Amino acid sequence: MKTLIKNGRIITAVDDYNADLLIEDGTISMIARKIDIEADKVIDASNRYVIPGGIDPHTHMDLPFGGTSSSDDFRTGTIAAAFGGTTTIIDFAVQSHGQALNQALDVWFAKAEGKAAIDYAFHMICTDLPDSRLPEIKELIRQGVSSFKLFMAYPGVFLVDDGTIFKAMTTASEAGGLICMHAENGVVIDVLVKRALAEGRTAPKYHALSRPTKAEAEGTGRAIALAEMANAPVYIVHLSCYDSLRKVIEGRDNGIAVYAETCPQYLFLDYSYYEKPEFEGAKFVMTPPLRDKENQEKLWQGLKFNDLQVVSTDHCPFCFKEQKELGRNDFSKIPNGGPGVEHRMSLIFNGGVVGERINVNRFVEITSTASAKIFGLFPRKGTIAVGSDADIVIFDPNEEMVISRETHHMNVDYSCYEGTTVRGVPKTVLSRGNVVIENGIYLGRPGDGQFLKRGLFNSPK
Repeated sequence: MKTLIKNGRIITAVDDYNADLLIEDGTISMIARKIDIEADKVIDASNRYVIPGGIDPHTHMDLPFGGTSSSDDFRTGTIAAAFGGTTTIIDFAVQSHGQALNQALDVWFAKAEGKAAIDYAFHMICTDLPDSRLPEIKELIRQGVSSFKLFMAYPGVFLVDDGTIFKAMTTASEAGGLICMHAENGVVIDVLVKRALAEGRTAPKYHALSRPTKAEAEGTGRAIALAEMANAPVYIVHLSCYDSLRKVIEGRDNGIAVYAETCPQYLFLDYSYYEKPEFEGAKFVMTPPLRDKENQEKLWQGLKFNDLQVVSTDHCPFCFKEQKELGRNDFSKIPNGGPGVEHRMSLIFNGGVVGERINVNRFVEITSTASAKIFGLFPRKGTIAVGSDADIVIFDPNEEMVISRETHHMNVDYSCYEGTTVRGVPKTVLSRGNVVIENGIYLGRPGDGQFLKRGLFNSPK
């Protein structure tokens, strides 16, 4: 099948030009100033951007957590992602204690099978890594799962000690893999949580007040120090505050291979949301928590100057009714996470490009290209070039949209950005050349998404 996109403004992380684009058998076969050829489908992209499909490298579909599971599975979550212009997700498989890494991966393969509407890959969350299991890391890298997430938080559930982190960094790095760190001092946070509950402080805001920025900064600094000792790269997930960003800047200035992502919630939302009346603040209970507003411009500067490389979502939705309400009388029992996969591209375009914080090339880089490079998908994904997968978004930079639970496609009963007007809307979305979103209608089929075997870690800059 041939699809021709005409009259568009093609924008990548490094290019910005007007051209036509031909797609054949799921890949980009020709880019030229003008292409006149018979095609099965012709898309007019006049006055619109033609950009690489978004890559969200941090999602949690169908994740068991706190006695429940995230409300989006691989069907609803990936359809919502497609509506928002994201054509690839990297989700997290979770190893249980005593479980082989391959066994954990098989569980997540089963969750995605027949459901994913867009292409997907996996990181592996490791919770149990005795020396005898370390070779399994290299085996997964050979299978195309080349990144591993470790936690400094959640004692008794996810937390691993520094020795385990160091050995995992060394092992993964030797085989071209990458360790992703949830960087918080979880041991101290656990003390603060128990102290707050003992004092009768049970409201949602105490989730944030028991997880101070210094705890995140300490974990970030420690992760970077361990990476330096291991002579290994490290990727800090969901960085939320300037205290942590300073640790990243210092590490990068010292030549350490440290990379980091932030998320829309930390760029647009702040601590004041926890002060909403009744139990409304529970909607925003996520880890790390929302921070004071003063952190936001510092994070935008980090994105502008490449101290932060990626914007992910950490999409992990739980419905307010029945799920978030599990912690109505105890903030520590509120399932941690929020929805976001559907609106990442529009939010970042509106706040970044429209807000004159970044240019359009940087917008593409932080929402697609950098993730493709860091996580072994480039140049198959993350760019518009002959031979690359035809994951393409026809993006209207002038159309406005109001974000609302009434119109979103995520399987969750609220939006963190309810009533927010954004400028910049995906109009047509193609996944490997197949039109999956057009004129606000989903045209794909659950199960069409393919598992992506990823290559080795590759520094984006």
